[in-house]
Amino acid sequence: MTVSRITILVMDSVGVGELPDAKRFGDEGSNTLANIAKAVGGLDLPNLADMGLGRIIEIEGVPPVAEPLGNFGKMAEKAAGKDTMTGHWEIAGLILDKPFPVYPNGFPEDIINSFEKAVGRRVLGNKPASGTVIIEELGEEHIKTGRPIVYTSADSVFQIAAHEDVISVHELYSMCEKARSILKGGHAVGRVIARPFIGSPGSFKRTEKRRDYTLEPASDTMLDIIKEAGFSVLAVGKIEDIFSCKGITESIHATNNRACIDATLQFLRRDDKGLIFVNCSDFDSLYGHRNNVQGYANALEEFDSWLPELIEVLRGDDLLIITADHGCDPTTQSTDHSREYVPLLVYGEELRKGIDLGIRDTFADISASVLDLLGLDGKKGNLSGTSFLKEIIP
Repeated sequence: MTVSRITILVMDSVGVGELPDAKRFGDEGSNTLANIAKAVGGLDLPNLADMGLGRIIEIEGVPPVAEPLGNFGKMAEKAAGKDTMTGHWEIAGLILDKPFPVYPNGFPEDIINSFEKAVGRRVLGNKPASGTVIIEELGEEHIKTGRPIVYTSADSVFQIAAHEDVISVHELYSMCEKARSILKGGHAVGRVIARPFIGSPGSFKRTEKRRDYTLEPASDTMLDIIKEAGFSVLAVGKIEDIFSCKGITESIHATNNRACIDATLQFLRRDDKGLIFVNCSDFDSLYGHRNNVQGYANALEEFDSWLPELIEVLRGDDLLIITADHGCDPTTQSTDHSREYVPLLVYGEELRKGIDLGIRDTFADISASVLDLLGLDGKKGNLSGTSFLKEIIP
């Protein structure tokens, strides 16, 4: 069997149960998928069930089908973190041995002073907060004073929120670029994020003009290897931000789940060979971080209903991998990411079916398998992971 194109579909934050070290992260009891299903009286995910999702863990409403159409398992995160970049970089074979810095008490005075001097404005906030909550709390003062709102979270992020009528989106992006140049060395956060919003007090709304300014991966990932071998590396959603465009040949910066599926379909209808890497972020940004259990459940069921569209356009030499990058359990008190296993579903028309891939030691097993499938295993260098190719190829 020949595989010449792999699509990796990341359901951002759809975790499947706490990792053994979850207590260290304050995430005991987290199980994003199972807890949501229990809270809403069961999930209707027939297509994911057919692929084997119900064989990974027990999920109310999702039966463990006897003969799955795909192969199934779950993966542990080996890196010391639970953020988007750490998870995606590990999927791509790069495991961080040290987490990005976080700021549970806000950013130190010298960082804020340097930023204020660079942008010519004093800031508001400088504390961990939910993005929607802090713009309601400080949005009116921001409008009156013109001071940008700076905040962080349990993730390694420096976020700047500004009303589009007070600070233009162009100026906000410039502020982020200045912050990115300041946040180096020991303060090299994973992402600086522009968070523009509109509206009036009591009805502020964040817009889709968000932009992420990320660190470039410290070394090559599977994306670079695939690109250098002459294959296409097509990115959808915020993948280009996560990898700072490194190793990517083309991207569509879709801003919601449906747009990401449409962009993926667009790429799948072409004749490229290589990798399509997709991040569907609504699960995390709209529902996980806001503890919106029903919204999360609805998004999962909607995503499931779109899968037949993707499967219909797959070629005989296509392989589809569905996974996640961390958890974000909306049923817990926390509004932050959770340290969880992630699902692993592998589907292809000519693959073996119903293989239990077990509990993988690292997300990097995906990169090892992708490179193996494309005949590039000998070029993976220092990248981590163990290929599951021999388990799924007839």
